[in-house]
Amino acid sequence: MQSFRAAAVQLRAGPDKPINLAAGAEQVRHAAGEGARLVALPELFAWSGPASEEAAQAETVPGPASESLGRLARELGIWLVAGSLLERDEPSGAARCFNTCLLFGPDGALAARYRKIHLFDVAIDGAVAARESSTRQPGSEIVHAGTELGSIGLAVCYDLRFPELFRRLAVDGVEIVVMPSAFTAPTGAAHWHTLVRARAIENQCFVVAPNQFGATSHGFDSYGHSIIVDPWGEILAEAGADGPCIVAADLDGERLEQVRRKLPSLEHRRLEP
Repeated sequence: MQSFRAAAVQLRAGPDKPINLAAGAEQVRHAAGEGARLVALPELFAWSGPASEEAAQAETVPGPASESLGRLARELGIWLVAGSLLERDEPSGAARCFNTCLLFGPDGALAARYRKIHLFDVAIDGAVAARESSTRQPGSEIVHAGTELGSIGLAVCYDLRFPELFRRLAVDGVEIVVMPSAFTAPTGAAHWHTLVRARAIENQCFVVAPNQFGATSHGFDSYGHSIIVDPWGEILAEAGADGPCIVAADLDGERLEQVRRKLPSLEHRRLEP
């Protein structure tokens, strides 16, 4: 992989899609202006609201939101991970939408589409209660894309707890995993740093994890602490818990090769993922 600068955008989305899209685009432009060649937005950055409204907010891909994001990537000449959007799958006629992460190239073309596989159905007493499967359907495909920067794999938020997904990406040659998130504050305080670093260490890859922050319509906060981690598990950049911001770091291709050379654990695997 090349050495290049990557940026993770931290923000808090609300129920006004035009405002969210404008805020996200402003941050992406700022990151690109500071030299980032890969910029990632968080999960559901374009709209976040009551579950009962998700079907009405879902769009097809291509659609208005995705087309505007493609134009933004082309305007700035960057690789853009457009967080995730609620995607309506019109051919299937399904009532539930997908939570879809999109990767656009510097030419504005859609390079990859990943539909979140693992749905967040949890009930933690007094802290978090969510049932994504009531309004969303899971994807089924592991997705990565070869780029001039390196091989980029995609995951979304709750996927972080399923190491087999990341190992499959590593076996496929992925060097950078981008993981848009809206990780909750209660679970984030307990597990976010540990899990992000573990996925980077065990798969010897960079992980770029933009997260939402602050209050949501679901009764719990998002954790913030957007983070970029290197293949040795070192934190290269990290945001705080509150406030919109951009964190950026240089991803060193030689660093990745060095880690994989001096501790070739991926070559020592005895079991298939």
